[in-house]
Amino acid sequence: MPSRQIVWLSFDMGLRGDLEGLYAWLDQHKAKECGDGVAFLEYAHDGKTLPDKLKADLEKSVTFDKRSRIYVIWRNNAHNMKGRFIVGSRRAAPWVGMAPGAVVDDDEG
Repeated sequence: MPSRQIVWLSFDMGLRGDLEGLYAWLDQHKAKECGDGVAFLEYAHDGKTLPDKLKADLEKSVTFDKRSRIYVIWRNNAHNMKGRFIVGSRRAAPWVGMAPGAVVDDDEG
């Protein structure tokens, strides 16, 4: 019997990404909007590793390209919060070097 699990998805599909496919998938799963590029939903899965099952399910409805990124956050069986990219990977944060006193490498020095 499938278990239902609460997950949060953070998504960045790029300028030409398949938002239509992703939005249709989110609507089908009755996801709630949680800000720009963040959704909350209850996801039914059959005991496989949740991120792998979720990725396989999304790939049936959404076309991903090299700019697409989806990060999933869920609670594992030990009730610990977990998170990982199921599409794409981490990039340099836009806030790096913004803190007072932060040293930013300058190649023109």
